[in-house]
Amino acid sequence: MEKTAQTSAPLHDLLARRWSPRAFAQRPVENTKLSALFEAARWAPSCYNNQPWRFILATRDHPGEFERMLSCLVQANQVWAQHAPVLILAVAQQHFAHDGKPNAHAWHDIGLATENLIIQAMTLDLHAHVMAGFDAERARDLYEIPGDFDAVTAMAVGYLGDLGALPDDLRVREEAPRERRPLRDLVFAGTWGQTAALCTL
Repeated sequence: MEKTAQTSAPLHDLLARRWSPRAFAQRPVENTKLSALFEAARWAPSCYNNQPWRFILATRDHPGEFERMLSCLVQANQVWAQHAPVLILAVAQQHFAHDGKPNAHAWHDIGLATENLIIQAMTLDLHAHVMAGFDAERARDLYEIPGDFDAVTAMAVGYLGDLGALPDDLRVREEAPRERRPLRDLVFAGTWGQTAALCTL
């Protein structure tokens, strides 16, 4: 299934085709591909090159570990994510390593690393679905995440699967067209709320 974005300016194909599916094939993801995802994340930019990101990985090859991570997701996400071959928790360090001061940009930087991972996944015929719906405190307890680190998001990663395997309500959402706010509502110039001229071309 393709859900290529209808864009107002030409985009790189990987960006236009990226979307967040819920229907994943149970086909395992090769270790070489998983390594490439994390290598892509490793080379993301970050404030002071602090690299605040850490990732916890669980695959269906290790059922106990997979079930442990799955149990951190809210029930609505467990319904579909249980079929993905890979689950990942993205974790951010909240203080700079070099001086111990709070890093107000840690969550921003882990977002950059996550996007690197997602785009690399697209090059490998994989997709990722990032989730806010998980229990961060349960994850902290189960994985003994240190106090200076916060679990920020969960991800399901894998090859696209059969839409027919989803419950009806999720299948409808999966088939719905992708939507975004128009640029005129997002890009300002001169003062807040004043649409930049390039967005009216």
